[in-house]
Amino acid sequence: MNTESQIIEMAEAARKAATELAGCSSVQKNNALLAIGKKLSENSGRIKEKNARDVARAREQGLSAAMIDRLTITDEGISAMAEGLAEVAALEDPVGSMDRTWIRPNGLAVSRMRIPLGVIGIIYESRPNVTIDAAGLCVKSGNAVILRGGSEALNSNQALAEAVSEGLREAGLPEHAVQIVPVRDREAVNVLLAQQDYVDLIIPRGGEGLIRFVVDNSRIPVLKHYKGVCHVYVDESAELEMAREICLNAKVQRPGVCNAMETLLVHRETARDFLPEMARMFSEAGVELRGCDETLKIISDAKAAAEEDWYEEYLDLILAVKIVEGMDEAMAHIEKYGSQHTEAIVTRDFARARRFLNRVDSSVVLVNASTRFNDGGQLGLGAEMGISTSKLHAFGPMGINELTTTKFVVLGDGQIRT
Repeated sequence: MNTESQIIEMAEAARKAATELAGCSSVQKNNALLAIGKKLSENSGRIKEKNARDVARAREQGLSAAMIDRLTITDEGISAMAEGLAEVAALEDPVGSMDRTWIRPNGLAVSRMRIPLGVIGIIYESRPNVTIDAAGLCVKSGNAVILRGGSEALNSNQALAEAVSEGLREAGLPEHAVQIVPVRDREAVNVLLAQQDYVDLIIPRGGEGLIRFVVDNSRIPVLKHYKGVCHVYVDESAELEMAREICLNAKVQRPGVCNAMETLLVHRETARDFLPEMARMFSEAGVELRGCDETLKIISDAKAAAEEDWYEEYLDLILAVKIVEGMDEAMAHIEKYGSQHTEAIVTRDFARARRFLNRVDSSVVLVNASTRFNDGGQLGLGAEMGISTSKLHAFGPMGINELTTTKFVVLGDGQIRT
């Protein structure tokens, strides 16, 4: 069977599975998630063996140490995947829930019921744990899913998918509710993006190049974020010690992720008190600073920032620093250079905090907290499918609620329209 026929067959099977899965109870779905977690543990040897093939191939191809680290599956990683599934199973099931009901003058009772989206296609790179995270979230929210992982993780993803299939089968759920594209052929992505008759939503996870390719070539709606150019603005009323700890965490705790701070904005009135010690802390953490002209007068060993630095998602221990006249200039800078991903303000002025929250257009806006908290698990969603900077239909971390939509439900007693 050629690649096109294979993907179309998978899409058709996913549509049938989605119809069946939508009618499954919360107990059935939860049992399936727990069964998958058990199968992961039982098959850990086989999973690690197949993962070792991917890791060896990645080394032969010269992939970076960071990529190999993300690719590697350990016993601890398998345990974390199983624990994640248990956490998702413990979440309240949104499917079938009703919001408020209102009664029309003619006696009709109108409400909205939460329902699955249908079939979701997920295209992602490197991390095999995404396979299990996505499978768990989609099953819990009643959606079938077609997973197309990176070619570098094909063996690992297939081993994980086998455990998922065994768990679904044991729980009596349709096995085709979770499918892995089994080929490295890049044409598979193009074929999947053309299956608008069967697939309801595409979610790409990876670098900006992958996401732009998906957006440019998909006939199916896409939920995405291109990059995370995240800012922390230190206001003149900020508590400086707290601000330094927040900024250090936002940049250093894990610099290679989309919710790490990439640009630090500092109010002119606090810059001379704040920046020298902040620069020392960054230096000790190995952070390279690139500053505006005003910043260079305070931090002499910083490099001069170029215009392109304000747009840059470094994903590394590099930080752009700009001194601003006040909050209005900070917000204008964020509007021009930001990516609607994550923005934070450090301030003790309640009115300014409220104004920043209201004015800044971003999927998550924080007051006196690190940008690293833009994460489904950290925000209490249990897990996330990714972070969307698309406003239709989700904005921010996508948990099980964001993998559903609503339909109107109308209860009558013989009413007819006149």
